[in-house]
Amino acid sequence: MPERKRKRRQRRLRVAIVGAGKVGSVLGRILVEEGCTVVSVVSGTTASAKSAGRFLRCRNNGTSLDAIPAETDLIYITTPHGAVERVAQGLSLLPGLNFSRLAVCHASGMLTASVLAPLGDLGATVFSFHPLQTFPRDFPPRKILQSARGITFGVDGPLRGIRFAKRLATILGGRVLEVPPELRPYYHASCVVASNHLTTLMWVVERMYSQMGSRGRDFYRVYRPIIQATLANIERTRPTSALSGPVARGGVETVGQHVDIVRDVSPELLPVFNALTRESVALALAKGSITEERARQLLALTVADSERTLMNLEKP
Repeated sequence: MPERKRKRRQRRLRVAIVGAGKVGSVLGRILVEEGCTVVSVVSGTTASAKSAGRFLRCRNNGTSLDAIPAETDLIYITTPHGAVERVAQGLSLLPGLNFSRLAVCHASGMLTASVLAPLGDLGATVFSFHPLQTFPRDFPPRKILQSARGITFGVDGPLRGIRFAKRLATILGGRVLEVPPELRPYYHASCVVASNHLTTLMWVVERMYSQMGSRGRDFYRVYRPIIQATLANIERTRPTSALSGPVARGGVETVGQHVDIVRDVSPELLPVFNALTRESVALALAKGSITEERARQLLALTVADSERTLMNLEKP
């Protein structure tokens, strides 16, 4: 058999999706477009199961795990992480599944493969398979498809599970990042920083932009070139090389003026501005662009007013 045909045949997994939210719908659709078949969609409500079923070209959908066919190759649990253990227990009680030839994974960033232990004990191949990407609830699945291709998946599990995870990631056009089980929450926290905290930072920029009498809605159009150039510089090198600006130059006077004006105009933003400035000082030190003495001068500017007053009182 030609190698190309053999690879294509290996890719045709029969997949059941448990959890008809954005993650299950989007990744399930990519699997379908790559030649796999979604054989069942199970969700908390009939309406959500039917909606995801239409998107995944699957007519076998409903609210019961009993709908999962015996010939299923992979069950992907894409429910909220609080429901994963309950789903795993429910699957372990299904009499029709051939666990020795079945793979089961979940999409939680917080949970390890150990939550699927009841299924592993029955002979199933188990692993965690968390997509390192954002899936906004306000966006329809079709709008998220492109950004979900070629991504990284945070995985852990037994060796057999890791092998299956790599195969699944390859089908999805992505790659895996093996996460030590004890660091799973830390890994998830890093994802939150990369996405949620970045969004919050953009909200800070929007609010500062609005304070200048501008319409907040236009902020991204205005700041997009500098944001995109910064990300491109980080991609080409790394954060230490990409850092520029007054902190990287050791501009104590400029940073002091920044702190003062933020305190006057947007005092509610001063804690986050100071915290980010302190991290920028640490980055500039790592970059080697400022001395330790200049770093101390910069850090002194970010001390909160209450702390500064206390320090002055303690002086002889």
